[in-house]
Amino acid sequence: MTAGPAPSGEQYGLRHGQQRVVVTQVGATLREYTVAGRAVVDGFGLDERSSDGRGQVLAPWPNRLREGRYEFHGHRCQAALDEPARKNAIHGLVRWLAWSLVSQEPESVTLGCTLHPQPAYEWHVELVVTYTLDGEGLTVRSRVVNQGQEPAPFGLGFHPYLTLGTPRVDDVVLSIPARTHLTGTDSSASAAAVPVAGTRWDFSQPRLVGATRLDTAYGDLVLGTDGCAVARLETAGGDRGLDLWVDEGYRYFMVYSADEVRSQERRRGALAVEPMTCPPNALQTGDDVVVLTPREAWQASWGIRPDRWST
Repeated sequence: MTAGPAPSGEQYGLRHGQQRVVVTQVGATLREYTVAGRAVVDGFGLDERSSDGRGQVLAPWPNRLREGRYEFHGHRCQAALDEPARKNAIHGLVRWLAWSLVSQEPESVTLGCTLHPQPAYEWHVELVVTYTLDGEGLTVRSRVVNQGQEPAPFGLGFHPYLTLGTPRVDDVVLSIPARTHLTGTDSSASAAAVPVAGTRWDFSQPRLVGATRLDTAYGDLVLGTDGCAVARLETAGGDRGLDLWVDEGYRYFMVYSADEVRSQERRRGALAVEPMTCPPNALQTGDDVVVLTPREAWQASWGIRPDRWST
């Protein structure tokens, strides 16, 4: 327990029945989510900061931006290379900022953040994220408004590490509703969407993760009749499972088997399934970037539905 202020700032606790969630002031980060005392996400302690993107909000771009450079409508932007070994800027600009509390209820909290023009991003946008617990699980709603005088490019992602309590992700049955995956996703300018069918990245039907190493962006998501795409994790015995769903605003899943996380004991201990509006390197390539006109608002939702956790 930290003797002073927590490294992640103020802590906002939510509860509904046996579900508990903690969201932090720094980064509007999902630090903890449990059901009946069992972890749904692999979070971090009160006396720690987030590591390896754990639970963070990724904006105004998710994933990697090659050499931190891009151009849009005459603006040449340069972000700090916070993944210097690979010469990338990674996961945007808001994950280490102190967000402002907008509102809080026992089952819900809303936090806001303003991005002002800067060398890495020359636009003025406001972000609002709401975490809500109900009988179905956790829902995360995001709203972005362009407060500037010219069009603003934007991308958004989230970075939850999901766990079913298995020692390793090898023992998890995974399904990803995607027709394609991207090659060269380490911010390669030549990344291409290729069919997953018949490859080791094909989880369109449920199967064990096994020894598969995943740091893979999936696209062409298959939507259900409710307009949502659903990734599913389940124990091999089927005694516990969870769905991570996204609405049409999120067009990609980034799936990461945590092979390179800093803590050796956490490696392959949880599976990151990251909702993303655009692929890696999108501000440079323009692929699926949201462009907000002045005063335009954009919103999207995703969530986690645990099942059979209370038994």
